[in-house]
Parts: sequence; C-alpha cells; structure tokens
Amino acid sequence: MPPAMLLALILELAVFVAVGRGIGFGSAVLLVFAASLVGLVLLRREGMRAWRRFRAGVEAGERPGPQVTDGLVGLLGALLLAAPGLVSGAVGVLLLVPPVRRVAGAGVRRVAERRMSSMVAADLFGPRRVRVRQGEPQPGPAHTGQPVTDPNRAIEGEIVEPRP
Repeated sequence: MPPAMLLALILELAVFVAVGRGIGFGSAVLLVFAASLVGLVLLRREGMRAWRRFRAGVEAGERPGPQVTDGLVGLLGALLLAAPGLVSGAVGVLLLVPPVRRVAGAGVRRVAERRMSSMVAADLFGPRRVRVRQGEPQPGPAHTGQPVTDPNRAIEGEIVEPRP
C-alpha cells in the first residue's frame, strides 16, 4: 500500500474516532452512512450533468475542455463524498462548492495541458497566450558568444492563462 494511502487511512480513522467520541459512535456511523448516500445520489447527478454540458458544448461548437474539467471535478467530489469517511466526505463537499470547483478545475486543466501535446490541448481548451520575457542571449554554435537567430530554435517562455 502506498504511503499516501496509508496516511489517508490513518487520518480517516483518527477523525472518525475523534468524532465518535464527540457525538457518539452510533451518530458517527450514521453520519458516514448518510454522507455516502448523498454522495451516491450526487454521483449520478454530476455524471448526467457533465454529460449534458459536454454534449451541449460540442453541439454549440465550443471547445469541450472546460466542460470536461468541470465534470471531472464534480465527479471526483461526489465520489469522495460517496466513499466512506469523514475527511474524504469533507473534501468531496468542498469540491462541489462552485468557487473551489473553479480553482480545482483550473488545476486539472493545467495538469492536463502539461501532460498532453500542444495540439490536443489547443483542441480541448483553445489557444493559449504566451508571454516571453527578455533574458540573456543564448550562446550560438561552438559557444561563440553570438546569439542564435535560428527561427526554429525554441525559446524560454511563460504560459499565461487567459482571463475569462
């Protein structure tokens, strides 16, 4: 079992024991059970909502990336809420809150853009703006100290997310 999963399990147990001592063992079990039931209902709702938004976006000719990332965050939130546990349920509820969902969706988008080719990312999310900062000239071939003027050479830059 990976160490992160082991730590998550220990954290879940510690929180359950603390809540159980505070409100009673039976109430803590009912709380976990109720949260899981709500999570299962939301899982179905979020899945259908994500599918409808994806289809509507594609039919309207929009890029499907924002609908996909929002749907993934919603599904993850509902899945965490459905999983038995108080900590995972709390994280799941947070992921369903719209401002947190937007921030998490932006994070999912950044991770997805880094892991896929530029062409696929552009197809999903649209073109990205690139800001290039002036830096030190790179030495040319054989380290002559002359800047390289080859237009095919990659330059360092900074990807800036477009503002909605």
